[in-house]
Amino acid sequence: MTPNHAASQNFVAVRDIRDNVVIQKSGQMTMVVLASSINFALKSYDEQRAILQQFQQFLNTLDFSIQIQLRSRRLNIEPYLAVLGTLEDKQDNDLMRIQLREYVEFIRTFTAQVDVMSKNFFVIVSYSPTKVNITRGLSGLFRAKSGAATISDGIFEEERTQLEQRVSLVTEGLARIGVKTVTLGKDELVELFYHTYNPNDPTGFAPLTEETN
Repeated sequence: MTPNHAASQNFVAVRDIRDNVVIQKSGQMTMVVLASSINFALKSYDEQRAILQQFQQFLNTLDFSIQIQLRSRRLNIEPYLAVLGTLEDKQDNDLMRIQLREYVEFIRTFTAQVDVMSKNFFVIVSYSPTKVNITRGLSGLFRAKSGAATISDGIFEEERTQLEQRVSLVTEGLARIGVKTVTLGKDELVELFYHTYNPNDPTGFAPLTEETN
C-alpha cells in the first residue's frame, strides 16, 4: 500500500459495506434511501398545506435523527445524443432525418450554453450499536478477519434489524406525502461514495421523478 493510498483510507470513514449497510469506523451503521421529488409549486394551496402538515407529523413521529442530503450535478447529455444519432439512419423519411438532426444540434447547443442539472435526494438513516465499555473499545463488537477488523455476524444481524425498522418508518412516512423511495444496495452505495470523493466525474445517479397522471 502506497503512502498516498494509506492517507486516503484514513480520510474515508467507511469500514465496510455489508448487505446494503454502511459500517463506519466508529461502529455506527447506516442505510441510505434515494427519494423522489414532489412538484410542490404546482400543487394547490390546500395540497401544499396538507403536504407540509403530513411532513411535520412524519418528523414528529421519529425518535431518532435523520439526514436529508440534496446532491446536484451537471447532467451528462452525451449518452442521450449518442442514442439519437443511431436513430437517424433508421428513418425512412428524409424530413424525419432532417428534423432529428436539427433536434440533436439544438440539444447540443442548448446544453453547451446552459447547465442542465440533475438532482438527487438522499435520506440517511443511522443506528449506533449497543455502547461498548470504553476500556474495551470496539473489541467486543468487531472480530479479526484476514487481518482486518470486521463486525461479528451475530451482532451485525441483530443491529441491522434495528436499523431496518428505522428505515421502514422513514419510507412509510415519506410514502404518505407522495415521496417514492428506494433503499440503495451495495453497488449503489459504492457509486455514491465514489462520486462523493470524485465530484468532477460526470456520471451519477438518475433522479427518481414523480409520475404524473
